[in-house]
Amino acid sequence: MSNFGSKVISLSSGIQAVLPEKIGKYPIIKEVGRGSTGVVYLSHDPYYGRDVAIKVYNIEAAGDESRKRIARKMFLSEAHMVGMLQHPNILPIYDAGEEDGHCYIVTEHVHGARTLVAYCRPDNLLRIDDVVEIVYKAARALHYAHSRGVIHRDVKPSNIMLTQDSDVRIIDFGIALVADSDISRIEGIAGSPSYMSPEQVQSIELTNRSDLYSLGAVMYELLTGTRPFRAGNLQKLLHQIVFATPPPIHTLRPEVPEELENVAAMALAKDPEKRYRTGLDFAADLTRVHQKLRAQYNRIDQQEQFGLLRKLKFFHEFSHAEIWEVLRASSWQDYGDGEEIVKEGEMDDRFYIIVEGTVDVGRNGRRLGRLEGGECFGETSYVRGAKRTATITAHGAVTVMKVSSTLLEQVSAECQLRFNQVFLRSLIARLQRAEAQS
Repeated sequence: MSNFGSKVISLSSGIQAVLPEKIGKYPIIKEVGRGSTGVVYLSHDPYYGRDVAIKVYNIEAAGDESRKRIARKMFLSEAHMVGMLQHPNILPIYDAGEEDGHCYIVTEHVHGARTLVAYCRPDNLLRIDDVVEIVYKAARALHYAHSRGVIHRDVKPSNIMLTQDSDVRIIDFGIALVADSDISRIEGIAGSPSYMSPEQVQSIELTNRSDLYSLGAVMYELLTGTRPFRAGNLQKLLHQIVFATPPPIHTLRPEVPEELENVAAMALAKDPEKRYRTGLDFAADLTRVHQKLRAQYNRIDQQEQFGLLRKLKFFHEFSHAEIWEVLRASSWQDYGDGEEIVKEGEMDDRFYIIVEGTVDVGRNGRRLGRLEGGECFGETSYVRGAKRTATITAHGAVTVMKVSSTLLEQVSAECQLRFNQVFLRSLIARLQRAEAQS
């Protein structure tokens, strides 16, 4: 008797989908993701008492027979990994099965995790030392996989997850190469073009250094908000990967230190022999850079920033630890008199807190009011995709702290709750004052 009994549910997009009641021994709770190769469900493992993610391969919907064969090989490749890679920074695969023509993989479910894609936008970059720490963990994880004869072959931002406590998980070994295994020999699939190594795009036999190139491309994008190579079509992109040199990182983000730029350049070397020999070598260089960056970020200037925040009314209810959490999720910027900080009609997902100075609030060229140090703005960040409804301009010299809504999601639940309470309370108080004056 099939365990794939089902019910129809409505997704947030308005599309109706069929939700299985059970897959194998796993009761299905809800759908959590959907992609080209299949659907991912949240389930609970009754035996081990843990939440799990179940990826069901949609082999029959893959298209022609060739695509179906590829989809099945991807499933078999991941199924081959059950219990094989046990590393804290690799998403573990617990189980795999096939039932009534449905192939499925059971993995750890990491609540609240998101992929690195969220931090590849120029307006939402992570701090440099945080990028170094993420890539360091990924490099060590890849070294572990390589030491067990596994080449991932599809390292990219969407295949690296960042958990709520800023830990890393490498995911999706569907097209990995496994030593002495014919299962993984998938013809016609090489990976994701923007992150492929030169030897990958030329269909030359791959080594572990191909993955390290791809990780270097991920690091480049996390640091700059742009991929090393961009082109109008696939042929031009692949030509660039083989022959071109990416723009120097410091031209896109001047504060990136030269030592880190050198690490990225070595990882992205065209000749595999000129790249890092192993993930451990890559990680070792990142450790040296990280130590210097930490020393730089822990200098007196950050202590001064903390001291300034502690005095602001906005942070009076925050614990010291929570202030440091918000500080890590923020960037600071100085503005001169008359400079626009926020422009009405623009998309922006950041919250703003005035550290020092005064700003004018305007709309349609007319001044509506003025905000002082310690006050906040940016309430449209609570509505995804919303546009700014006012223009904020510096009135004299101003220092503003910008808090990324995406990075704020990575701080503790207590800190998020405190921030939201204080922010909304400040906005309500301002609206009440405005109403009383009108």
